[in-house]
Amino acid sequence: MEITRYFEDIEIGESRETFGRTITETDFVVHAGHTGDFFPHHMDAEFMAKSEFGQRIAHGTMVFAIGIGLTATVINPVAFSYGYDRLRFVKPVFIGDTIRTRVTAARKEDDPKRANVGRLFEKVEVLNQNDQVVLVCEHIYVIERKEAA
Repeated sequence: MEITRYFEDIEIGESRETFGRTITETDFVVHAGHTGDFFPHHMDAEFMAKSEFGQRIAHGTMVFAIGIGLTATVINPVAFSYGYDRLRFVKPVFIGDTIRTRVTAARKEDDPKRANVGRLFEKVEVLNQNDQVVLVCEHIYVIERKEAA
């Protein structure tokens, strides 16, 4: 779906939430293969059975990638991702957990380099099936202003 929303159209506090996605063992294996991260924390069930978690934990980068991917449902042709800041892995995610993502417009600022755009800072929270935040970060968008259109 494509929806054009300019910088001025975004209201602080507006929020949206994605559908859920259950994490599988296949996700662990594929992510390890893509990244080369075969640490026992993610791949060795016997090693992790003796840990405080009692089982393998998902790669934080995988939870980030899937959590952000869940938000990719609307295309705004006048907005572009500028990146992510303040990424934290708050709680572990396990095989069988279902995650979803909540995105909230947190603040807006002028772009220091370009007058025709502004910056939107979104709070991104990935939640598990128990409504616990497992990952949090800030997503920064560069969005055209109406006057520039």
